[in-house]
Amino acid sequence: MKKTRTLKALMLSSALACAATAGAQVVAADSVLQDHDNHDSRLTVGGYGEVALSREFFSDSKTRYSKPANYKNDPSHGRFDIPHAVIYLGYDFGHGWTMGTEIEFEHTGTGGAIESEYEEAGEWEQETEKGGEVELEQFWIQKSFASWLNVKVGHFVVPVGMNNAYHEPLNYFTVYRPEGENTILPSTWHDTGVSLWGRAGRLRYEAQVVAGLNAMFFNTTGWIHAGAGSPFEFKTANTLGFAARVDWYAINGLRLGLSGYYGQSVHNTYPLDTKGTSVITGKPKPYDDVKGTVAIGSADMTLKRWNWIVRAQATYGYLGDTDKINLLKDAKAHASDSPVKGAPVAKNAVAMSVEAGYDIFSQISSLRQRQQQLYVFGRYEYHDSYIPTGNKAMYDYTDVKRFAVGLNYHPLPEVVVKLDYSKRLLKSPYNHEPALSLGVAYEGWFL
Repeated sequence: MKKTRTLKALMLSSALACAATAGAQVVAADSVLQDHDNHDSRLTVGGYGEVALSREFFSDSKTRYSKPANYKNDPSHGRFDIPHAVIYLGYDFGHGWTMGTEIEFEHTGTGGAIESEYEEAGEWEQETEKGGEVELEQFWIQKSFASWLNVKVGHFVVPVGMNNAYHEPLNYFTVYRPEGENTILPSTWHDTGVSLWGRAGRLRYEAQVVAGLNAMFFNTTGWIHAGAGSPFEFKTANTLGFAARVDWYAINGLRLGLSGYYGQSVHNTYPLDTKGTSVITGKPKPYDDVKGTVAIGSADMTLKRWNWIVRAQATYGYLGDTDKINLLKDAKAHASDSPVKGAPVAKNAVAMSVEAGYDIFSQISSLRQRQQQLYVFGRYEYHDSYIPTGNKAMYDYTDVKRFAVGLNYHPLPEVVVKLDYSKRLLKSPYNHEPALSLGVAYEGWFL
């Protein structure tokens, strides 16, 4: 049915950020649509979730980088987590009008309660039961005019970089999301604005105008990672950001992608007290002309053929006016309870990676017929969130090389059991950081 296909294309291109996956593989969105074509409901329900169990053989002290010699022989520590549990809901209203939502529980969500403390003479206290987040990661309404022309307004994924465009757990081999882009970019990057997207032949495009990033939340270890968030009930949009992505499905099994972002990040604050005329001096405020331009370019590819899956990406970012931004957000200039990040931010950041896996069950006919897969994989990546114009010796721990090896077992196309051993390789005098992780994940459509 035409309406059903419209909704499916809508959900898969936006909620899954331009392609969906099945059986631990990236495939063209059209293939997934064919798999889902038998359902005639105007309502679509889907989702994904992950369980992660890790043992980290290094110190988890907050001073392990400032005093690395003190933690060389620290004991290992364990972490059990539910990184993401997501519900997709979509509906086709008809006549080309559709809507989509994505509700995400990170680390099982947040928890709190009011309790009577008997140890304190029966006082009532607000208790924080656990950490985590609950987010409405997507909420949009769309009008589809044709397969090559769709207009979407609301809150949606910003598909800059491979990690944001393909962030579901069947799109990467490791237990946790790929580390490099997840470090330097917002992840999953989602924002409010207007999106224009479509598909023609082997090309799919998307162009977005969204609320700008906020330089006051940039920092040393994450570059602009926290810049898309907002501690307020609204997202400040004094400046705008422009994002775009193009995917080319060149040949059967091969996808090539280019994406980028451009926007100004200074003066996107609340209250807006860094721009305009000073009521005291009658002159422009000292940071009036500071723009904090953010420019990001990214290339990525996925090859799924001959029982191999190969993925690679390279992302490079630039931030202007970093000297003035670091002065502007110096912790000494803000109240102690301000949400501003006082740590310095660098002019550039980079993330590059490649991973490859081979399905050894493809050589066993009985397992292949049951759609079971066992990928043996390896991954290598490099990332650095702090590349300044001057000396960076104090922050050399941001220069990270990392490898991972492991297995992905698929008893069903929608379910995967992951096992990996990884190791961050840091410059001297910092200690290397090995870890062993086990994960179970699913991704699918229920209705």
